[in-house]
Amino acid sequence: MKIEQIYTGCLAQGAYYIVSENEAAIIDPLREVKPYLDRLEKDNVTLKYIFETHFHADFVSGHLDLSKKTNAPIVYGPTAEPQFEAIIAEDEQIFEIGKIKIKVLHTPGHTMESTTYLLIDENGTETAIFTGDTLFLGDVGRPDLAQKATNLTQEDLAGILYDSLQSKIMPLDDSITVYPAHGAGSACGKNMQKETVDILGNQKKTNYALNQPDKESFIREVLDGLTAPPKYFGMNVALNKGGYESLDVVMNKGLNPISVEDFESFAEETGALILDTRNPADFHKGFIPNAINIGLKGDFAPWVGTLVVDVQQPIILVSDEGTEEEVIMRLSRVGFDNVLGYLKGGFDAWKNSNKEIDVVKRISPAEFAEHFTANSKIIDVRKISEYSAEHIDNAYNRPLDIISEWISAVDDSEHFFLHCAGGYRSMIAASILNSHGIRNFTEIEGGFNGIKKTEKLPVSDFVCQSKVL
Repeated sequence: MKIEQIYTGCLAQGAYYIVSENEAAIIDPLREVKPYLDRLEKDNVTLKYIFETHFHADFVSGHLDLSKKTNAPIVYGPTAEPQFEAIIAEDEQIFEIGKIKIKVLHTPGHTMESTTYLLIDENGTETAIFTGDTLFLGDVGRPDLAQKATNLTQEDLAGILYDSLQSKIMPLDDSITVYPAHGAGSACGKNMQKETVDILGNQKKTNYALNQPDKESFIREVLDGLTAPPKYFGMNVALNKGGYESLDVVMNKGLNPISVEDFESFAEETGALILDTRNPADFHKGFIPNAINIGLKGDFAPWVGTLVVDVQQPIILVSDEGTEEEVIMRLSRVGFDNVLGYLKGGFDAWKNSNKEIDVVKRISPAEFAEHFTANSKIIDVRKISEYSAEHIDNAYNRPLDIISEWISAVDDSEHFFLHCAGGYRSMIAASILNSHGIRNFTEIEGGFNGIKKTEKLPVSDFVCQSKVL
């Protein structure tokens, strides 16, 4: 028997590849299926089942393409109602793969179809659980995402999740390995550990959600501090439940080179968003007017989902040459399948054609310290928890993820400084502000991390972030 966790850091997502004898199973596959097909070919095994723990909200699963390419059936837990052919398993149903067995444990709460898969090895020993978003390391799945699909409140769902954990997970042996669908950085939980694998006994001791004295306490603690989920989550659920275009088609459409001469007219005719995926250090020196910068070397896809929201939005890319395929692939993971092409030759081709360019004024933390006065206006786009932990005195907290809610209140007649933690998010904000005609600001390179090192600016007392979540 072999179990391989295939972890994708930019999504904080874990898929699982399981082999016994000449058969395999895959749990919660990502959108691009070639890595799984390569493993199957290398191991000379047949994919028998594709297991889905639930209808994912934060990424588009590869279940449909994988099933079409392998003829393996897709399996969901009880109550799931996909709009395509699938096996809807019963609670405690057994599936055999080679000499091992997968037992279905229906664990509703995160969503009503949420299911944990219990692996029983060739000796009949319960060995591992693949918990999806039911149980994370250090946390449990947020119970507020499925409200629109039911007549239940988030309190109701949290109570159902408590019952699932107490009846299906807690009675299992402490030695069982826990394989969750997500780790730290995912928006599907609020308190996840950086580790991606643990034993259940340790989670019983350290996971705050598993250590509540009663259901009422569990509901209160799990719901406390939850921020609104990203707006694209609902669209991803719809794609996972209803189906989507083949990734092969998406890639072929997106890998369309657009010349400098045709780029502007193409953007106007299609209504496409110009998405510049270069790093902030390059973007600020020059970019196509109205382009939005979300750097590929960061939490790229989740930020696109959070800020662009509409997965149907037409997009054309400005990317470092050779990265176009990766960009399109990563966008497809969160359902943004409407990439219409990319600027041939990248930004250098645009600049060398003497086309109009725009810039963002960026200064170092040391320069900021020199320009800072008691009257300086500062906008901090970090999360509320980051700001609450420590910030520049009198800075305004305007989180990037809700920029659409506060951008209209920005007074462009008054200069302001703009920063995040390290410069990635503040350059995103800068590009969005610029596209709205707001230009009277200066972005700070290196963000708050660099600002603190100057030791010249008034900063609030540090508070551990765990205390302000």
